[in-house]
Amino acid sequence: MTQAPLPKDLSRGLRRQINLTWTGMMAERLTRAFWPLWAVLMVGFGAVLLGAFGAMGPPVQNGTLALWSLTVLSLIWLGLRRFHMPTVAAAQNRLDETLPGRPLQALNDHMAFGLEDAASVAVWAAHQQRMADRAKSARAPAPDLRLVTVDPFALRYVALLVLALGLLFGSVGRVQSIPGLGTPDADGLAGPSWEGWIEPPAYTRLPTLYLGDQKQDSLSVPQGSRIILRLYGVEGALNLVETVSGRPIDAPALSSTAHELAVRQSGTFSIQGTGGRSWDIMMRPDVVPLIQIDGDPALDPDGRANLPFSATDDFGVTGAAAEITLALDSIDRRYGLIPAPDDRDAIDVQLPLPLAGDRTEFSEALTEDFAQHPWANLPVQVILRAEDAAGQTGLSDTRILDLPARRFFDPMAAALIDQRQALLWARVNGPQVARILRAVSYLPEDIFPNPAHAATLRAIIDDLETVAKDLTREDQDRISLALWNLAAEIEDGDLADARARMERAQKRLQEAMRNGASEQEIAELMQELRAATQDYMRQLAQEQKRQAQQSPETSQNPPPDMELSQNDLQALMDRIQELMEQGRMAEAMEALEQLREMLENMQVTEGGQQMSPGQQAMEDLADTLRDQQTLNDEAFNELQRQFNPDGGEQQQQQPNPQGQQSPGQSGRQGQQQPGQQQQGQGQQGEQQNPQSGQNGPGMLQDRLAERQRALRQELQQQQQNLPGDGTEAGDRARDSLNRAQDAMEGAEDALRDGDLPRAIERQGEAMNALREGMRDLGDAMAQQGSSDQGDRDTAQDSGSDAQRDPLGRSIGNSGRLGSDDEMVQGTDVYRRAQELLDEIRRRSGESDRPEAERDYLERLLDRF
Repeated sequence: MTQAPLPKDLSRGLRRQINLTWTGMMAERLTRAFWPLWAVLMVGFGAVLLGAFGAMGPPVQNGTLALWSLTVLSLIWLGLRRFHMPTVAAAQNRLDETLPGRPLQALNDHMAFGLEDAASVAVWAAHQQRMADRAKSARAPAPDLRLVTVDPFALRYVALLVLALGLLFGSVGRVQSIPGLGTPDADGLAGPSWEGWIEPPAYTRLPTLYLGDQKQDSLSVPQGSRIILRLYGVEGALNLVETVSGRPIDAPALSSTAHELAVRQSGTFSIQGTGGRSWDIMMRPDVVPLIQIDGDPALDPDGRANLPFSATDDFGVTGAAAEITLALDSIDRRYGLIPAPDDRDAIDVQLPLPLAGDRTEFSEALTEDFAQHPWANLPVQVILRAEDAAGQTGLSDTRILDLPARRFFDPMAAALIDQRQALLWARVNGPQVARILRAVSYLPEDIFPNPAHAATLRAIIDDLETVAKDLTREDQDRISLALWNLAAEIEDGDLADARARMERAQKRLQEAMRNGASEQEIAELMQELRAATQDYMRQLAQEQKRQAQQSPETSQNPPPDMELSQNDLQALMDRIQELMEQGRMAEAMEALEQLREMLENMQVTEGGQQMSPGQQAMEDLADTLRDQQTLNDEAFNELQRQFNPDGGEQQQQQPNPQGQQSPGQSGRQGQQQPGQQQQGQGQQGEQQNPQSGQNGPGMLQDRLAERQRALRQELQQQQQNLPGDGTEAGDRARDSLNRAQDAMEGAEDALRDGDLPRAIERQGEAMNALREGMRDLGDAMAQQGSSDQGDRDTAQDSGSDAQRDPLGRSIGNSGRLGSDDEMVQGTDVYRRAQELLDEIRRRSGESDRPEAERDYLERLLDRF
């Protein structure tokens, strides 16, 4: 076949599409050949608009312009070499490639033979008609302008960005900076120009002022604002004269093209020359922040000091702190305060600031625990300081007040705290403190209900007498910490015995009412009594469980008149607190006595139900704690026998103060574990031979060590089936029990070495760790029980008799007492919520805490 021209009627329809295709091919080849030229032109023009070219000196300008021109010419020549003009045939061929069967090429063909055959001619005509119909649908293809193959680093976009920045932030007038374009006549025609801004300090959050838009002749700006000015045109045509930056009034005018200065005083700011302006600048000084103490300090129920304060600043307070120093002139220098005090640094405490909202005016409260500080409850000088973003510091008036701290009501605990303060006051008081402590601890059996406390105090006294003549700061801190721990333990009592704790709380409350304690202290003791009463009833419920397991028929139907309801107990406690708040102490003490009698006569209304694993674990830990207490008492008796051989024989013949058989033994006779049997055998052997200690102290101490080892092994077995695995409280409980096990091992080693004082000390650490573990285990059980609340509700609605505690409330299988009713009613709810909020604010204001923790506290405050 041979080529033939397209039919005229068909080519007229395709001409527009072929022309469009040819135009697209032209754009493609121009783009690929000349894109470097366009990029260099855009970079050069954008740099001129941004003022980069005008900032150069004349020699640099000429060199840069020559290099840029040479580059442009080179790229033009290179582009012409790469560019090839597309032909119409090439455009027709590209268009034909977009159609199926290439109809345009088919239409250019004609029959080379077979013209005499009518059938062949008919077939050819049909083929030509089909191709013509298909060619009518031809559309010009879109040009391919992508340059990724020739510009893999996207330099064209960098050039486009420079040009866009020049158009947005530059000035077209800067084109005159190109040599040859800015003639003197042109400069005179355009005239000089300027632009300027006033930027207030960032902390003011005020907007920037554009000087060209300011119509008034007087401006008021904050202190420290920055004035930025740019002058254009012939150098010297515009000059700056100002008195706001502190320059001398007779200083010469500034003629440079760029100026930046800070407003330090009120004055004038003038641009002299054609088109210049002048303003009177009024500087608003940054006010020094004000801070003051609001009211008297108070003592929170948990023993922390609460000092309210308020602060103001025109743009907001950025930081605040309290500096507390000793007010020597206001102290009653008697007893241990007579010597000159040791040098101590002032107390510097960061004050809490609002995390959300306005800080220009606010009121907050400093909440801090100063109970263990040497200046606790002594007159001090308090000065508050506040800082703003400008670096200014404002101080409050000096306030002399007693540093609020926890008070002790137990006579022995208060005596220990007094001597601890004397020891911390001056190290020269060491010998005197040792003598006073030895005097007050004479006949310890008449003073200390717990013999372990007497042994601990004796060890502290021995330690103090050893180093008293050459007492160092480390010895002073170590002994004072030991005295504090002992006093706190005496004051708080043995938390394992709920009844003793409740009775102790009642006695402390009565003592506080007789001594005229403050309202905060009475509220704290009343809250302690409520908590102790709850613990006592929990202990009664557990005791009733054991009785129900032994004889369930005798405990299913208690007398209804002996049951104490929740409302009765709550109403009576509310009545006691109301009477104390009204100052009617005599009636309050009568009501307190009535409460004691009601609790003594109360019966537990709970049927016999098998304990859950969590309750069984709590029971076993409680028995282990009692066994450890018994072992500690026997070690103390042995220590007394060594110091007093004549009286030691009589003490060993006396019955155990805990009873002939410890509660731990009686409560676990039916389920002894390995280790318990060994411990019981050891105790039984000693009871059968009370004079065994006369055979030698080493043999008795070895037996005590064996019993300590058995008790440690028993605790190790109990740790294998503890509830609350995976919870935070459960992990804390396991850590506490591990510490108790380590302390027991240390006590065992001390007993084998014959070091009874150290053994008693390690046994005390084991008991403290056991108490902490039991508290954490109770929290873990409560958390675990909350997830099973739905199951418990279903079980309670099944019709079976629900178990109840002494207040008539249901007891769940998880060991959690009570219901979902509010446990803190009235104003206690809001007071507790405010205490938690104050604690979060205090911690969030401590800059030494980790950033992640402060962010979490800030999110809490933003939410609540």
